[in-house]
Amino acid sequence: MKNDPTDPIQTRLEWAVQIAREAGDLTLQYFRHRDLAVEFKADSSPVTAADRAAEELLRQRIVEHFPDDSILGEELGAVVGTSGYQWVLDPIDGTKSFVHGVPLYTTLVAVLAEELPQLGVIYAPACGELLSAAKGGGCWYSDAHTGSLAPTPARVSGVRQLREALVLTSEVATFTKCRKQDALSVYLALQRSARLARTWGDGYGYLMVATGRAEVMIDPVMKLWDAAPLQTIIEEAGGRFTDWRGRATVHSGESIATNGLVTDEVLAMTREL
Repeated sequence: MKNDPTDPIQTRLEWAVQIAREAGDLTLQYFRHRDLAVEFKADSSPVTAADRAAEELLRQRIVEHFPDDSILGEELGAVVGTSGYQWVLDPIDGTKSFVHGVPLYTTLVAVLAEELPQLGVIYAPACGELLSAAKGGGCWYSDAHTGSLAPTPARVSGVRQLREALVLTSEVATFTKCRKQDALSVYLALQRSARLARTWGDGYGYLMVATGRAEVMIDPVMKLWDAAPLQTIIEEAGGRFTDWRGRATVHSGESIATNGLVTDEVLAMTREL
């Protein structure tokens, strides 16, 4: 991992890793508490005090070190800065998992410049796993539960055919609610074609692709705070991150992450819509 204190991306990456850990660890104070209150936003998605507290912590820590940067977060909106850098935050990606005591939720932190992703962090606090990446700097993984706290390079798998692949998504129901007609048919086709399909999704699914434990993660509906860290992480791990038309972007409101070797098979299905 590069360590240049004068590099504006590297300094932000190191801070992003630190504050992602702090915010993610804060969520553990609420995790599996029976008295945790759950509210529902206008889009019917859940939100908790843990979401808000974690995002407040992230914002406070960013302002301490980078007061001129912009900030966009899922729960607390946007703050415009002057530096040209924008932090994008999702304090709990996978709140539905979180409120049901499922450990596959993550804290997501990204930095964009001129709307292009520069770095990303995925931290799964209940699982003890963390991924971080900056453009050109590789993707790095640590796992507290195995005692591997020192980051090691993360790489996608070498599986070459969809029939041998593990395909993941966040929630099958979203394929019936997105703007693309017949999107559900894409998921069903992937499920039939793959060796195995599961809903170990949200940010954790992308972590699994980047660490070589899955080959495809697909979502038909994404917000920027869901997607912002993912392109850098997947690409620096050797994979591909695109929208359903094959464009490498975090701004399309949809995503496909693969190990790169099965991308064409997946895009052959999604491009038909």
